[in-house]
Parts: sequence; C-alpha cells; structure tokens
Amino acid sequence: MLKMMLPELPDYYTDDLIKNALKEDINYIDVTTDLLIQAGSRGEARIIAKEDGVLAGIGIASRVFRLLDSTAELTHMNDGQSFKKGDKIAEIKASAAAILKAERTALNFLQHMSGIATYTQHCVEAVSGTGVQITDTRKTLPGLRVLQKYAVLCGGGCNHRFNLTSAAMIKDNHADFFGGSVSTAIKTLRERVGHMVVIEAEVRDFEQLREAIDAGADVIMLDNMNTDMMREAVKITAARAKLEASGNITLQNIRETAETGIDIISLGALSHSVKALDLSLQLRTCLHKQTHC
Repeated sequence: MLKMMLPELPDYYTDDLIKNALKEDINYIDVTTDLLIQAGSRGEARIIAKEDGVLAGIGIASRVFRLLDSTAELTHMNDGQSFKKGDKIAEIKASAAAILKAERTALNFLQHMSGIATYTQHCVEAVSGTGVQITDTRKTLPGLRVLQKYAVLCGGGCNHRFNLTSAAMIKDNHADFFGGSVSTAIKTLRERVGHMVVIEAEVRDFEQLREAIDAGADVIMLDNMNTDMMREAVKITAARAKLEASGNITLQNIRETAETGIDIISLGALSHSVKALDLSLQLRTCLHKQTHC
C-alpha cells in the first residue's frame, strides 16, 4: 500500500508534551526505581508487539528514553511499518533506571498512536480501489492533536483541517445565524476570507446541498446521510464540489459508503475512541554484571 511521505515531528514541538507526561508520571522521584536500582546500572530492553498492527510514535517513544538518558541507544522499526504479534518493535540500551522510568510514558504514546494508525489502515484498506480519502477530524484529545493526526498519516489516511485557522467550515450552527441559509453564509464568508482559504459547508438535506453548490462551496459535508441519499447527492453535485461523508460511519459500513461516489470520508473515531494497541516492554538483562538491575 502506498502511503504519503511522513513528516518528521520536531523535538521543539513535541518535547513539552513529553516532559509534561514525564512530570505527571514521575513527579520528582520514582520511589521504586530510585531506591532499588543501583546508580550506574545499565540495562537492555525491547518492545514487543502483543498483536498485529501499524507502528506510529516510535520517534516520540525514543525521545522519552533520551530525555531521561542522553546516552540511550535505540534501534527500531519505522513509523508506518506493519508488524505481527511477537515482532520486536525496538531495542533500547540505556541506564536501567531510565528504562524503568520511561517505560509507561513511552508505551502510552506508542500504544495510543499505533492504535490510531492500525485502525486507520483498516479503514483505508476497506475502501481500497474506490479513490476515497480517509481523513480524521478535530475530535482529538486536548493537547495531543498533532500526535493523533500524525498517527493517521502513519496508517495511510489523510488529515482534515488541523484547527479553526486551517480552513473555513460552515457548520449547521453557523448557518442558523443566517436563518438556516447555507448560501448566505457561504457568500458572506467568501467576500471576507482570503483567496487561499478553502470553504467547506455542512448540509443536512438536498435543498441545502443545492444552495451550497450554487454558492460555490469547495467541499460539501453530507451530515449523517444514508447511502441512498449520498448516491443522490453525488448525482446532484455532478463533480461541482468535493463531497465528504461524515457521521455514523463504521468499519462495517465504510465500503458501502465509499461506493456511493463521494470523495472523502471523515471519522472522529480515528482519534476520539480508538483502542490502544497492545505492546509491552521487557527489560532483558543488566549490561554490567557487577551491578544489580
């Protein structure tokens, strides 16, 4: 499967997220590790897959270890790679204390992001051959949006707008301020927005769909329409705007939705309720036999 080139998540952007997570978990002392593990002990560990999946967040997990031990050495699979149950995802050589302190934070990021990438890949595979794009939404966990949207890319999906500045999107509540007139909202916004800004409009019925088309919306979201309505919407639109399906779409009905002829399927479930992937860290050995791990 061809996936888009993955961007690199820069340390200056993600370090605050990681440090906050470490501070939340460690506070100022790990009363088990700091009082049990002899200073200077070195350890070797590996991260093992407990189920099949797609990797996302290995750079974040690696950074967790390196923030606690700048001498940490890691070899690992790459984000976007598929793996099987039992595969070795990564190997870590570092301070034994750093490995033990970093374990939960690193796995929290890695399991959550890999869960998103894995579910995204299932959705992408389900619509294979239809030409439909699978995208995320803004239904993300506060503070983790960049990581969750990156994980969607790792699974072969695409990103919807990152935030309210990225693109204009007229929702039903916006249109209601104009008496429910989608066309008035689009025309008013078009007069005020910059030429580089895409305008998307959410519609609930065919009357609003026709309004959005005539007003020049770039993308039209078909909100909670069934597949029969979507097929009719495709005919009405006649490729004059891109059509996005959203609402009540699952892995079970996503193929049927894609085959209606729409262009985009957006799923909040990619980020707001995805199951974390089962990965585990195993501290295998102490590298210095004279110390205790």
